[in-house]
Amino acid sequence: MNESVVKQRTIGKEISLTGVGLHTGKQVTITFKPAPENHGYSFVRIDLEGRPEIGADANLVVNTQRGTNLEKHGVKIQTSEHVLAALVGLEVDNCIMELDASEPPIMDGSAKFFIEAVEKAGIVEQNAERKEYVVTEVISFLDEETGSEIIVMPADEYQVTAMVDFGTKVLGTQNASLKHISDFKDEIANARTFSFLHEIEMLLEHGLIKGGDLNNAIVYVDKELSPSTMDKLRTAFGKDSISVKPNGILDNLTLHYPNEAARHKLLDVIGDLALVGTRIRGKVIANKPGHYVNTQFAKKLSKIIKIESRNNIPKFDINKTPVKDVNEIMAMLPHRPPFLLVDKIMELTDTSVIGLKNVTMNEPFFVGHFPGAPVMPGVLIVEAMAQTGGILALSTVPDPENYLTFFMKINNVKFKQQVNPGDTLIFKLALMSPIRRGIVHMQGNAYANGKLVTEAELMAQMVKTKNL
Repeated sequence: MNESVVKQRTIGKEISLTGVGLHTGKQVTITFKPAPENHGYSFVRIDLEGRPEIGADANLVVNTQRGTNLEKHGVKIQTSEHVLAALVGLEVDNCIMELDASEPPIMDGSAKFFIEAVEKAGIVEQNAERKEYVVTEVISFLDEETGSEIIVMPADEYQVTAMVDFGTKVLGTQNASLKHISDFKDEIANARTFSFLHEIEMLLEHGLIKGGDLNNAIVYVDKELSPSTMDKLRTAFGKDSISVKPNGILDNLTLHYPNEAARHKLLDVIGDLALVGTRIRGKVIANKPGHYVNTQFAKKLSKIIKIESRNNIPKFDINKTPVKDVNEIMAMLPHRPPFLLVDKIMELTDTSVIGLKNVTMNEPFFVGHFPGAPVMPGVLIVEAMAQTGGILALSTVPDPENYLTFFMKINNVKFKQQVNPGDTLIFKLALMSPIRRGIVHMQGNAYANGKLVTEAELMAQMVKTKNL
């Protein structure tokens, strides 16, 4: 398979849509705005003080009744799945969505209008590489109470199959598949949400779906319509008359596809799995999916991805001739023993570097840290990481011997494991954003004994020595 580098994408300009909120029944405006690299998706409640922002994160899911609902510090976002599905379907990686209410407008109950808005805003490529989780083994989640199950298995691209069985005469077993995410717009986006009549009655009794009408939800009639029910529906939907068509659908709505319900369930799966926070390369098979099982699976998958990313130890042949040996490193860096803390550079690209240090008992810092129980100081692990990152930064200028790099900021430093004499430290530094005006922003990880030992975000500035 050809492993070409795919860049992240955002939208070209901000664009707004106004419609009715399904549950609140109020007019709401959603504004899609460009977002920086590595931002992902987030919602901003501009109607609340401080304009609180909520990331599209599976761990923020608090409720899955009639939609996927997020909450952070008491601030809620309801029915997030359709707008998220539209962004994934158009392969937009970074986007900010401003809302003046707790939920996006329902529009016609599909992702169609969100797709059209984002396309109108335009999609632009960014500099950072797209993050993608490559599935290497089957991962599954089963809800034993309902029998709903989702699995993901290895595949060459993101694919989704939804299999639904509602156990009713009017809507039985249906399947839908999406083999290429590029087909989302034409095959899935306009599949509308649906409900059964008995659910509609319950929701109306509880004062919900205030924004519902027969234009944004397919209603399947799974029970006999009593005169009192007909009256309630006429009032709720503002209709003079209501009837059931031969295909078992309330009023005169025409299905876009015979399996529109399964296609919408597939749309929901894509929107809910957007909460994983990274692209997925694998085939998802969802049997009787729903927002609860979708988001539980998303939580499980995001946890697995987080653990694997922490322990994603660079693989290389330790006996291979290094890209730079210690003499070549000293030709670029001003550091000298005993403060030179990098022995080899094993890999070097435009955006990342992998370095190595053999930690021996002869290290001078072990004399005092600590006698009888030698442990490498954490600050020196970070320093060694920074020196490795310095090689990455200085490799971008033609005359590295005329530059020095200085720390500007260190964030999110975490020490996971001890480093002791005899360990081999492997450092991986990757740019978090392009180098601009000599400012280098990197994510650094250090590994030893098959585990992540230290991680940190480093920011440094390259300065020409003649300017010092």
